[in-house]
This record gives sequence, C-alpha cells and structure tokens, in this order.
Amino acid sequence: MFINQLQSLKHNLLDLGFAQVHNRNLVYVTCWEDPRLDRIALNLQEDDNLLVITSAGCNALDYCLDKPQKVYAVDVNPKQNALLELKIAGIRELDYEQFFQLFGRGKLRYFQEIYTKKLRSHLSAYAQKYWDTHGQKFFDGKRSFYFRGTTGNFALVIKYYIDRILKIRPSFDAILNATTLKEQQEIYSQEIYPVFWKDYINNFMNSDLVLWMLGVPRQQRQEMERHLEGNIAGFVRERCENVFGHIPLKDNYFWRVFLNGEYSPTCCPEYLKPENFELLKSGLVERISVQTNTITNFLKNCQTPISRFVLLDHMDWLSQSSQAELQAEWQAIVEKADQETRILFRSGAFKVQYLNSLEVFYSGEKQLLKELLSYNTKLANQLHQQDRIQTYGSFYIANLVAY
Repeated sequence: MFINQLQSLKHNLLDLGFAQVHNRNLVYVTCWEDPRLDRIALNLQEDDNLLVITSAGCNALDYCLDKPQKVYAVDVNPKQNALLELKIAGIRELDYEQFFQLFGRGKLRYFQEIYTKKLRSHLSAYAQKYWDTHGQKFFDGKRSFYFRGTTGNFALVIKYYIDRILKIRPSFDAILNATTLKEQQEIYSQEIYPVFWKDYINNFMNSDLVLWMLGVPRQQRQEMERHLEGNIAGFVRERCENVFGHIPLKDNYFWRVFLNGEYSPTCCPEYLKPENFELLKSGLVERISVQTNTITNFLKNCQTPISRFVLLDHMDWLSQSSQAELQAEWQAIVEKADQETRILFRSGAFKVQYLNSLEVFYSGEKQLLKELLSYNTKLANQLHQQDRIQTYGSFYIANLVAY
C-alpha cells in the first residue's frame, strides 16, 4: 500500500511538473512533423475540410498550399495559436523580405514598430496581449526566436553544448552542407558520434525535465518505454543516427533550424519560399480558422463536416490517465466525420495499442473503434521511413470506413 502511494505521489508530481512547464510557456516554435509526408497521405482535394492541431502553425500553412476548402487549426494552448495568428498577420501585411527575416531568420529589426503599425490589428485579444509582452524580446534581441519557448530553450542548451563545451560546431556545419549521404555518414561516425554522446548527455536526454521541455508528458513516456529495449536516450541516439547517416540533409529544415536557430532560403518550410508566400498572401491564408479549444469541444460546436484530421501525437498524452477524454474525442470525430474521412496520427511508441479497446456509438449501437477504421499500413510505413525528423516511433493513416 505504501509503495503504491509513493508511486501515485511520484506520478502526480511528474504531471504537475509537466503542467507547469507546458501551460505557462510557448512550447513549440516550429512544427516537428514532416508535412511533405502528410500531404501525400492526406491527398487533399478542394472540397476537403481539414482539422489540424496547431502546434507552431507551420504545417497548417503548408496544407493550405493544396487548396482545401478550410483548415481549422485547433489547440488548447492559446500561445501556440497566437504564434500562428502572427504568421498569418505577417503574410497579410509584410513583404517577403521582412517576413523571411521574421520567421526565416527568427529576428526582425524594429519589430515593435512594424508589429504596432502592421500586425497587431490582425490579432485576437489574447494574441495581442501575448505579443505586446513577448514580441520585442523574442524577435528583436540577440537570440533567435527559434531559441525561445521550451523546445527552443532545449535547442539553445544543445547549441551551447556543441559550441562551448565540445567545440565541434565546424563538424555540424560540415554535415549540414554535405552533398552526399556517404559524406554525412563519415562526418557523423568519425567527428560527431564519438564526441557528442557522453554519459552525462545520455543522462540529460533521459531526464523528465528534457522531455517536459520537448512537450512529452509522463503518459507519452510510458507509451514509448513500453516497446523500447533500452531507454529514451538510446532511442534519441538511434534516431540521430538515422537523421545524420541515412537521410539527405540538403532539405532537412527541421534539424537545420534546431542546430542553427534559423532557416536558409533554400532549406526552409514551404510557406517561407517566395512563390508559396505569394500564393498564401493572394488568399489561401484566409482559409485558415484558428481555434483555442479541445478537439472534442471544437467538433461539438462545428457546423461543418470534417473530412481530414491531423491529430499529431496528442493521443499518447490521453492514453493512460484520460481514457474518458480519449473516448469522447473519438466519439466527436465519428459524429462530425464527412464521407471518406481520413485521419493521420503519430505516436512516440513503436505500436499503438490503446485504441484497440476503445468503443464509440455508431449507427445507434456501441462499436469497437478498430472495426470502424481501415489502416493504410503499407503507405504509412513507407512514408515513415522517409520522415526527415525521425522523432516518432510510428505513423498511422486511418480511413473511417463506416459512414
């Protein structure tokens, strides 16, 4: 009994620690899901209505380039939505050079003046209050915006480790500019791997604090560890080996911005490319609706059927402690789904099992959710292998076959 009480207390303290880190901060300064794969999996058509968890908003803008009817960006963290609102305002009001300085370089001189004159009026009351307080510090200081927020602060710690402790920045510059996979593999195996993975960095990577900074709660950690042979640090090492040794880095803007704090004009998200910036400015960006809400509550009040869902990895969060909330969310998805609905989601785990026993009401009776979903496992596995980020254990494409 005493041991169980201690375990319960530990879990409560871990959950409280995560909540303190996550709820008080902007967590994601850039998206860590590869939209190039998502757009293949989604196969968006002009009559599709898409729901995506906002995160940093990069991918909502990316999906708009396929011209769906509507993109609903939904997030419970209003700071994440404030970031997307600022990007939308920048697309509306700034020229390309200013916009790239702001969200490509993560710095914009005279930010406060430009923000006040051009951007602020386009924002919601919450976003105005947030950027009134944080905008100048985040965008017009010495530190790049991409070294802000909790994930950005983690990237800054790694930058300090590379630059000041190990002093191997030239090796990372070289690997980002490598022209062949063979060159990447040689640099990583000879110059980076033997130096980078010290015992203390392994312990650091395995700590709860790091996972909180990366937006990983206790429940998701448990899902990841369920199928790991080693620990979280071992998983990270393996994924870094995949990224730097087996996937071309030429267009890997995710790891470029993580390591450098900025994108380059030739290695950046699609919304930061001149031609796509103009497409968004010409009207496509107006198809985005930003909503601060849970998915369940948003769907209950949405009047439009949704044909495409991008749920990221948030179900890992609900899998252990919030089964009722997970069930309610899927009930809302089933009720609001359009014909030929497709749902994408990811997991930190190599295999998702928590949906197998989930039940929803459909056609007047309770049914197992797994009987209503048809998974395109072949395509999902093919795309997952091409993922430029490699931070997730698994990727799923599910069609809602019963309608």
